[in-house]
Amino acid sequence: MAGNTEPLPPRSKLAVTAGKAAAAVSRAAGRGSGSVIGGKVALRLDPDLLARLAQNLDVVLVSATNGKTTTTRLIAEALRAAGPVVSNALGANMPAGITAALAGSGDARYGVIEVDEKYLATVARDVTPKAIALLNLSRDQLDRAAETRMLAERWREGLSGSKAVIIANADDPLVVWAASSSPNVVWVAAGQEWKDDAWSCPACGGVMQRPGDDWFCGECGFRRPTPTWALSGDHVLDPHGSAWPIHLQLPGRANKANATTSAAVAAAFGVPPQVALERMYSVTAVAGRYDVVSYQGRQIRLLLAKNPAGWLETFSLIDAPPSPVILAVNARGADGTDTSWLWDVDYSRLAGHPICVIGDRKLDLAVRLEVAGVDFQVCQNAAEAVRQCPPGRIEAIANYTAFQDLRRVVGN
Repeated sequence: MAGNTEPLPPRSKLAVTAGKAAAAVSRAAGRGSGSVIGGKVALRLDPDLLARLAQNLDVVLVSATNGKTTTTRLIAEALRAAGPVVSNALGANMPAGITAALAGSGDARYGVIEVDEKYLATVARDVTPKAIALLNLSRDQLDRAAETRMLAERWREGLSGSKAVIIANADDPLVVWAASSSPNVVWVAAGQEWKDDAWSCPACGGVMQRPGDDWFCGECGFRRPTPTWALSGDHVLDPHGSAWPIHLQLPGRANKANATTSAAVAAAFGVPPQVALERMYSVTAVAGRYDVVSYQGRQIRLLLAKNPAGWLETFSLIDAPPSPVILAVNARGADGTDTSWLWDVDYSRLAGHPICVIGDRKLDLAVRLEVAGVDFQVCQNAAEAVRQCPPGRIEAIANYTAFQDLRRVVGN
């Protein structure tokens, strides 16, 4: 078991101090939390700093296209039952942000770290994790990220022979193929709503058969493994067949799936499912996601959806019409500049809702809604969009930087 026993060498201490100073300057200049620039400065002074900071921690890595920030938060809350935790709770999930988070580890026993899909193998090599949670792989940021099959291959190569316990979603063929190179895998039936990135077999390219909740390749025999943990309605089923109730303040089926994976991770560290799930109830929002804020006499629920899989899950949270919906889409660097994914989202599911469209790419979104036959109006900004909505509840769905823009306007 890890413990804070190995002191940092002088060079590493200097790197940590310089990184914290750079972060403080960035915050003072109003440029965000400063975690990324702080981590970059620290790593420039000591390229081995991430490994040194992690050496006294039991580390969990969480990676996926969707759900990794929320799952990281749920795991962190569960593991606090067993000891202090350090985590990159705000989602800075590349090496610099992770380094900055671990630099503030103090007396932490556990490190619960969200990792960008592209960097999973690199970070895993540096921090020697005890466990890695893999949730899903789907198309996202097509201009930056590799095609999903290539990402799965990168994971598969990086995890080959890993000593970590891999907690993986048995319902995503890409995740199963990636995790199968590891000798120690715990399979979780967490579900998969979005299936359009996994119709061909990642092992041989054959057509995937999907009868019911099962899947298999009729050509090479690659198939869904038997899970030992499962989401069943409002319960987590553990390997002993016991059913544990899920009580979350976070909405939707996807978060129940995240809780199921989190319970399996916690169990790998000796935290019983009942204890883990009870602690998860304390999470009410994650970096502003799911928050309900008051603005201009309306109650606005803030929902993040970055790609087709995320939009599909988010639509399931929206009540039946006539609740108004604000849709916001940008295409800046952090979002990915390619908006072709809009055509993969079934916006007809919003038919009947009053819809206002905002964001840098509001006209792209307007064209997509027009083709879908959904009524909408284009607004110049969030304030105008809110004014167009009647008093009461508004659902606001935005991709990454549009979500941050919206939070700044409505004061969250």
